Amino acid sequence: MKLNRRQMLISTAAAAGATCFDLSTVFGDDPYGGLPIGVQSYSLRKFNLLEAIRHIQGMGLHFVEFYQKHAPVTKDKNKIAELNGLLKKADISISAHGVNAFGGDHEANRLIFEFAKLQGIKCLSANPKKASYKSLDKLCEEFKIRIAIHNHGPGALFDKIDDVVQACKGRHPLFGACIDTGHFIRSKEDPVAAVHKLKGRVFALHVKDEAKQEKQSHNVIIGSGHLDVVGLFQALKATGFPADGSISLEYEANPDNPIDDMKQCLIVAQEAIAKVK
Repeated sequence: MKLNRRQMLISTAAAAGATCFDLSTVFGDDPYGGLPIGVQSYSLRKFNLLEAIRHIQGMGLHFVEFYQKHAPVTKDKNKIAELNGLLKKADISISAHGVNAFGGDHEANRLIFEFAKLQGIKCLSANPKKASYKSLDKLCEEFKIRIAIHNHGPGALFDKIDDVVQACKGRHPLFGACIDTGHFIRSKEDPVAAVHKLKGRVFALHVKDEAKQEKQSHNVIIGSGHLDVVGLFQALKATGFPADGSISLEYEANPDNPIDDMKQCLIVAQEAIAKVK
C-alpha cells in the first residue's frame, strides 16, 4: 500500500523512537502538521460503516476513532479482518476506539483489550469505574494498549480536570486521558489547562466547541464558541503529545448532515496549527 506523507512521518517517527512530532519540521503538504487528526465516528452516527468511511475520505482524513455502532467489540476474527481490509483500501487507520465502559470484571475488561489488539488499536477511550483501575493497570501492561479516560461533562463520573488527574495518579504509564474539549467547556473548565495539567497522560482528544459554558449547550464550529483552538494545539506541542495518539474531531450537532460543518471545523484546525510556534 502506498503511504501518504502523514503515514510516512508516523512510521519514521516510530522507527526512530520518537514520542512526539516537532510541528516545525513536518508541515510540507500536510495541512495538519503531522498531527493525527481524524474523526470520532459518533459524528457520523446516522451513517452506516461504508458511508462513514466514504465521508472520512471525502474530508481528506486518514484517522478515525470508531464507536460501537461502526466497530462493535467482537471476538470474530473474520469481522475484524473485514474491517481492517476496508480501512486499508480507504487509507484510514484506527487511532482509537470508544468510549468503552470498564468495571470490576477483569475478564470482561480483557475482552475489549483482546479486540483492540486484533483490530490494531493502540488507544481505548474509556469511562472506567474505580473498581476497574487495578484490572486496567494489568491489561495496559500486558497488551501495551493505552487507556484514555474520557470526561463527559457536568454530573458525569469524570466532570472536572482534577477528577481525571486523581484517577491517573499512581497508575500505569499507559493509563491516561482522552480530553473532550466540549465537555470540559460545559463543566466550566479550560481544555487547554487540562492538556498542561495532564502532561504525559494525554493520549487522545475529542475536539469540539460549545455555544455555552453550561450543562445544556450545543456544538458549534470550533473557535466560534469557547475553545481556544490555537492555544489547544500549542499546548499539545508544548507537552509532547504522542505521534501515535488520537486527535478526533467530534461534531454532535446536525447529525443528519454534519459534513459541511465538520469541514469548516477542519479548516479552522488547519489555520490554528499553522500558527503554532
